[in-house]
Amino acid sequence: MSQPISEAGVRTEHADDILAETSAAALSATLDYESAPRAGDALPHLWHWIFFRPTVPHHLIAEDGHPRKGGFLPDLGLPRRMWAGGRLRFLSPLIVGSAISRESKVMNVSEKQGRSGKLGFVTVSHQIRCAGTLAIDEEHDIVYREPAVPGARAPAPTAAPEGAQWQRQIVPDEVLMFRYSALTFNAHRIHYDKQYVTQTEGYPNLVVHGPLIATLLMDLVRRHRPDATVLAFSFKAIRPCFMGNALHLCGKPSPDGKTVELWSHDHEGWLTMSARATLA
Repeated sequence: MSQPISEAGVRTEHADDILAETSAAALSATLDYESAPRAGDALPHLWHWIFFRPTVPHHLIAEDGHPRKGGFLPDLGLPRRMWAGGRLRFLSPLIVGSAISRESKVMNVSEKQGRSGKLGFVTVSHQIRCAGTLAIDEEHDIVYREPAVPGARAPAPTAAPEGAQWQRQIVPDEVLMFRYSALTFNAHRIHYDKQYVTQTEGYPNLVVHGPLIATLLMDLVRRHRPDATVLAFSFKAIRPCFMGNALHLCGKPSPDGKTVELWSHDHEGWLTMSARATLA
């Protein structure tokens, strides 16, 4: 449960949850694992995003499926919003079965004129504690955009890097996207309502969740370096991915093994997300 709080004019929010074993098992199945973390195990990195679900009453949901702006998140007069990126430091484990809390604060609000029109950026910090101990220090960036303009020219794409040492390919389908939306209680219609996403938002198909792609990139580290201690992770969304198209997950460890450059690209080779994991 979360509750907005006013702190000397700064937007803050407190939330509490339990790292339920059943939720961890559900995400494990969604990511195609045969087994799942049990009570007492450390929760894999970025899996905390399925907790602290936005359980606002239905009458406070906006047309896009998100909670209406103007509560914790400010209303910038720009209707379209998505995660743009984030930075996380992992300080201690989140233990499955434990009580967790999150203190959130709006750190910065800015606007600028981009190639696709007016843009708004909101940076939110989260401090997540497990049994009272600070476990994750996180910032994430949210981008707000103007309504879609029919026939508007899309920003020029960026070619993905070459030289990946780790690679995995998946094809996001309706089931994967439904499961992740359900786990995060994310009702944003771009992920499941094809008529809305094509006619209102102007995308060619359902949009794959940015946090899901980031989770899959972190999962690539887990699959190749299962015993590694991850100290930090950062990611930046570059270009939307769409349901039904191959999504390529790539990783390239540094020679000393202390960092891993990560990225995803679509079926046409365009970069969709870049990330970096820092290892102990």
